[in-house]
Amino acid sequence: MSTHIADVAWALKPGEDFAAGRYGRGHTVTFAGTASEHVVGKWAAREAVDPEEMLVAALSSCHMLTFLHLARLAGFGVTAYRDHVEGVLEETRPGRRAVTRVTLRPDIDWAGTAPDPERIAALHEAAHEECFIANSVRTEVVVAAPLSPR
Repeated sequence: MSTHIADVAWALKPGEDFAAGRYGRGHTVTFAGTASEHVVGKWAAREAVDPEEMLVAALSSCHMLTFLHLARLAGFGVTAYRDHVEGVLEETRPGRRAVTRVTLRPDIDWAGTAPDPERIAALHEAAHEECFIANSVRTEVVVAAPLSPR
C-alpha cells in the first residue's frame, strides 16, 4: 500500500465576479513527490509526479471546479478553495494494484453568508455526482471536509 498526495488551490482574483460566473478557473496543483518505487525501484525519480498523484489531483480538481459552479448557482460566494487530497494505492488481488480510495479535504473561504454544514455536505455530494472524472473511475471518493463555514 502507498499513499499519494496533492494539494489543489484556487482563489478569486481582484476584479472577478463570482456571482456572475466571471471568475478564473485556473488553479494550482502541487505534489508531495511520492513517486512510486514499486514500479521502477531504484530508477524512480523522487522529484517526478507519478500517475497516481495525477489521478488524485484530477479527482480533486474536477470536484473543486464542479463545487464552485454549484455553490455559485445556489447563491453562495466563494473566495478561496484549498484541498489536501490523498489517494491510497492497494493490491486488489495478487499482482494487481489500484487507487482504491481518494480522500478530499477541501477548506473553503466564503464571501457573505456561508451555507450551513448540511448544505455544504449537499453541495459536495452534488459535485461528486456531476464530476466527470469521479464518474470515470471505480475509485471510492470521500469528502472529509471541515464542513463548518469559515
